[in-house]
Amino acid sequence: MALKRVAIPSPNYSSRGGTKVRLIVLHTAEGATTYQSLGNFFKNPASQVSSHTGIDDTLGTIGEYVQRSGKAWTAANANPYSIQTELCAFANWSPSTWDQHPNMLQNCADWIAEEAKYFGIPIVRLTASQAQSGATGVCQHVDLGQMGGGHWDCGTNFPMDRVLSLAKGSAPTPSPPTPTPPTGKAPPFPYPNDNYLGKPSSDPKCHSGFYGGVDQTNVRTWQQQMVNRKWKLSVDGMFGDESTRICKQFQQNKGLSVDGLVGPQTWNATWTAPIG
Repeated sequence: MALKRVAIPSPNYSSRGGTKVRLIVLHTAEGATTYQSLGNFFKNPASQVSSHTGIDDTLGTIGEYVQRSGKAWTAANANPYSIQTELCAFANWSPSTWDQHPNMLQNCADWIAEEAKYFGIPIVRLTASQAQSGATGVCQHVDLGQMGGGHWDCGTNFPMDRVLSLAKGSAPTPSPPTPTPPTGKAPPFPYPNDNYLGKPSSDPKCHSGFYGGVDQTNVRTWQQQMVNRKWKLSVDGMFGDESTRICKQFQQNKGLSVDGLVGPQTWNATWTAPIG
């Protein structure tokens, strides 16, 4: 589904002068924590700065401050050939802090995918030397060096590869396990009976796999068994919209409570319920 883009026009932009866009550039805002507050800052002519879009934790919605055809003012000499976004985040965030913002990361991935399609830019990660020497692809502000103003965002802990994998429609995972046919016997449910696999949530009983570790292994185990049953879904170890949709269809098909969550009953049925 396409991102909803909420227009908060900034006067701080100029013409690209016919320059072709070749870079998709990611920044951190270093202050604003919502796309609305960032937009209000960019609306002020005195700020003399802008970006094309802003991304916060509002899933599926971003702020749009400068149209694609305009040159935003956020990366110095790299502005003419860049399409740029500001994450409402900080470059000094730790890996665990980034992991607490799955909606922001998903929005960023979706934005990259939309800009890549619009401008015909490949979703590939560029090194600093590539970004500064005419290559086409995706980079961070830091990769622009002095031509981009000498900044260091999005920071060393930003999960760039994960976001690009999401943008491509897949997530980085180890090699998937060898498929095995349904055995008729389910492995033990890997959590207490009141826990479940589900989309990212603040509920400590929810295990989404988005933050890696054993949760990702358990989500992948369930996804692989669903694939063994001939359901079509990605075995990526992350319980997102696709897994929720397939889970609900399976629950309805097997007469289970339809909530899109894999608790002990749905887990067991994944191995023991008749196929078909």
